[in-house]
Amino acid sequence: MAIANITDDTTQALEAFRRLNVDDQLAFLWFVYTKMGDSITPAAPGRAAEEVAEGLFNQVKELSHEEQLQVQRDLLTNADTLYSREYGSFSANTKLLFWYRLAQGMESATIVPMPPNYELQGEAKELLGAIEGADFEQQITFLRDSVAPTGAEPKPGAEI
Repeated sequence: MAIANITDDTTQALEAFRRLNVDDQLAFLWFVYTKMGDSITPAAPGRAAEEVAEGLFNQVKELSHEEQLQVQRDLLTNADTLYSREYGSFSANTKLLFWYRLAQGMESATIVPMPPNYELQGEAKELLGAIEGADFEQQITFLRDSVAPTGAEPKPGAEI
């Protein structure tokens, strides 16, 4: 199913994202943050718990690159791990900020970088084109809705 324009059907775009395999989802998120540069911000200032996102980011960056990749896969597949439960307690804006920090870490190689010359293919490439053509508010809404359901169910307590 083609995704001509994210404004046509955000639900369709989200379904397309969720149909991607986990590694294509990771690559897609990285491309969104790097390809769109400063037009995508992590979240509205003051709406994300920056110190909380930074705390988890710092934990992840201390892991080996293989472990970092597994943590990211676990987040997107809702695996029940300590990192995924911690992340699962974040608000949608804080999750968005965390992914933004991961993309920054990938660019500086403190987080496992993308393979050199990696290119998105098929539906992931089409989805990226649709996101690039959307306005800022649609881009942020799509990204927030993409990461909001990720992570494992936290232990009982408040959202961060």
